[in-house]
Amino acid sequence: MNGPRLAVLTLATALATGAACGGGAGGPASPLGGSPSTPSPTGTTPPSAPTGPFVVGSTYEDPDGWIEYQPGSAPLVLIAPHGGTLSPASLPDRTCAGCETSNDLNTQELARAIADSFAARTGRRPHLAVNRLHRRKFDGNREVVEATGGTAALDRPWRYLHAYVDSAKAAVTRATGRGLVLDLHGHAHAIARLELGYLLSASTLRSDDATLTASNAMSTSSIRQLASDARAGGTPVSLLNGALSLGTLLAAAGVPAVPSQQDRAPLAGQEFFSGGYNTDRHGSRVSGTIDAIQIEHYNVGIRDTQANRERYAGILAAALVTYLDRHYGWR
Repeated sequence: MNGPRLAVLTLATALATGAACGGGAGGPASPLGGSPSTPSPTGTTPPSAPTGPFVVGSTYEDPDGWIEYQPGSAPLVLIAPHGGTLSPASLPDRTCAGCETSNDLNTQELARAIADSFAARTGRRPHLAVNRLHRRKFDGNREVVEATGGTAALDRPWRYLHAYVDSAKAAVTRATGRGLVLDLHGHAHAIARLELGYLLSASTLRSDDATLTASNAMSTSSIRQLASDARAGGTPVSLLNGALSLGTLLAAAGVPAVPSQQDRAPLAGQEFFSGGYNTDRHGSRVSGTIDAIQIEHYNVGIRDTQANRERYAGILAAALVTYLDRHYGWR
């Protein structure tokens, strides 16, 4: 964790059908609704999932210290699901068929740099959810069976991760009504460009704007809600490749991105990640007012060194301020 470590708290309240039990067996509840991060007294059961209230400036984690949440005050939620380094011997490696176990190098550090840069620029921190476990042990971007590899001890961290993100989304909704989740990843594809995933396939993105509009493609995207109101003007499809799309803003600042005005879609045969479990679960494809975009980052020049991470974090933070201002009416 970069910089001085914030106070870490483990919540002592449990989430059950939306209702929380206050306090704990060890004494009265703390002002945050939880108890300090100490071992559970003998005979007590750690909480199965977190609930609040959460306080900006504090860091929360699951009872094992594998999942981290930093509450924010901006309408932006960052998830770092594949950058963890912890590899406890007590947890077996995931061996499920088709399981991907390679980390996205330096994406945890990148997420922290983005959060810091955005806060420095705006005075408001994004919410940040981090999986600290190595991907060979736990995948923070899969449904529970594949995420855990069938290891029962990982069911609780999986619940914590998504409950933290749900809590962040609820806080954004209460504060501003609308907001954005960014699921942060790294790729090793041949072309050095950001890949922005909206749950739309590469072949769909290769369609012209008229076809995308006629097929109502944006209604099946992870930014369905944003596409339905288009506050910044333009058509819903312009959110993919228009002047104020996130990809275009980044490409204009010198970071190649697809889709964008500069690079509308991957060509046939080119590798492209269109979005995964987190983008689907935490975006607005099905319902809700919180949208989601997956960003796949290339390595050299973006993730490989601290200087490059900080440089890119500043570029992304500036683009996000414009994006949130224009599309979400944030400020």
